[in-house]
Amino acid sequence: MLASAGRGVEAIEVEVIQSSRPLSEEEVRDRERLERTVERAFYQAGSALQELRDRRLYRDGYDSFEDYCRGRFGHSRQKANYLITGAAIYRTLSAANCPLLPSSEYQVRPLAVLTPQQQPTVWNEAVAVAGGRTPDHRIVRETVGKYRDKGKANVFEVGEVVGILAKDNPRLKGKNNCWAIVTAVHLRSCDLRLHDGAIDLVKIEYLKELGYTEGDCQTVRRLCDRLSRLREGEELEDTALAFLGILGKLQRPYLSALEEEMLTMLEKYYGLVTD
Repeated sequence: MLASAGRGVEAIEVEVIQSSRPLSEEEVRDRERLERTVERAFYQAGSALQELRDRRLYRDGYDSFEDYCRGRFGHSRQKANYLITGAAIYRTLSAANCPLLPSSEYQVRPLAVLTPQQQPTVWNEAVAVAGGRTPDHRIVRETVGKYRDKGKANVFEVGEVVGILAKDNPRLKGKNNCWAIVTAVHLRSCDLRLHDGAIDLVKIEYLKELGYTEGDCQTVRRLCDRLSRLREGEELEDTALAFLGILGKLQRPYLSALEEEMLTMLEKYYGLVTD
């Protein structure tokens, strides 16, 4: 017993587990088995979603595949498409006998801009860059960029949040430093959704990577939805428009407490939400 502030405190022995303790042969086998399960999880999900979509097995309860994904799994159509595409890439890498296979859809998402013939080559190169380990999204993306025209190719992805560099482009006047959501990817340009509308075929030299995670991008996409609903409603006062313009140039993926409170107030004022 230890004395503390005049009271007895019981000492508790804590077992320290050495992280460097070697695994037994059985533990190694278990780890490899479990890792294979994780690696195949997104592939199985994507393959199942593709069959559900192609055979329209949702038609007895839903009008569209998008409604089905959202209602049954809580997935957006975009998330389902990511999984379906990821499963196809996994099949391609597996058929090419790549020694290491991806464990998540997000890892291979950058490979979607390549042909199936190119994907195994670039994936194996990314594995080498990662020191023989499974590469993360960033390494794969950088490897894709270097493979395609020495990094000058379009490696942006649908759903990604990018920054706008207006420079001398008259189409982007007033949009400098605005964030934008990529809605379509072309060879040297992207279609964009902004807080106040959409712009198609913006060349990649007018875009910059923001390095946002998938979670960050989802947060910004939800913010964009909220701003769009406000603009689509009744005519906004100048003060409200000015505030939305400020949010459209945020240099971070989240709102401060004050910004959230002010945006919610506007939504209530214009009847988009109720108490």
